Amino acid sequence: MYYVYVLYSVSFNRMYVGMTVNCEVRLKEHNSGKTPSTRAFVPWVLIHTENYLTRGDARIREKYLKSAAGRRWRKEHIQWPRGATE
Repeated sequence: MYYVYVLYSVSFNRMYVGMTVNCEVRLKEHNSGKTPSTRAFVPWVLIHTENYLTRGDARIREKYLKSAAGRRWRKEHIQWPRGATE
């Protein structure tokens, strides 16, 4: 099983979209600073997940959520923390 996830940095009001096989472990990696692209914006909170049977399907969805259309979809469909903007 593969997961596409959306993280939110409360301190910096930022979002991050990624893909993993284990959301709990991946969130810990982001918050411990092991991921260069998210290190500067810790702490992160997991606000959305979707599961897929294949890596290919998860990758397609991840790429979509990172696109302009995907950002609009996230704004309309994901329950954001109070005060969050994209």
